[in-house]
Amino acid sequence: MENPKKYNLGVLEEKTYLFALRIIKAYKYLTDKNVYVLSKQLLRSGTSIGANCREAAYAQSKQDFISKLSIALKETNETIYWLELLHDSNIISDESFTSVHTDALEILKLLISIIKTSKSNITK
Repeated sequence: MENPKKYNLGVLEEKTYLFALRIIKAYKYLTDKNVYVLSKQLLRSGTSIGANCREAAYAQSKQDFISKLSIALKETNETIYWLELLHDSNIISDESFTSVHTDALEILKLLISIIKTSKSNITK
């Protein structure tokens, strides 16, 4: 059967899905430590990244594709903010922070690259 997706985001979709699973585990850990508000913010933004990438795969147009990925980019940046806040307030360890922060930065770079390329393809 042919893949009905309009845009194939392969690696990005896989990375954001695995990242969302890590965020869910972090959320469980944080709620066990009674860190409710920050953990909820992290859960919301961290899982939204992959959801927006999934939406982008079925975008109605190149502009819609860029728009969905731009939302994912904003959510990634917000997730990085919450992670930094949790780390700098000593709620999560250096080791835990470094690992998930590195993944978030990798996703951020991928999104920036795809968006930049997509925008330049529109103007050609």
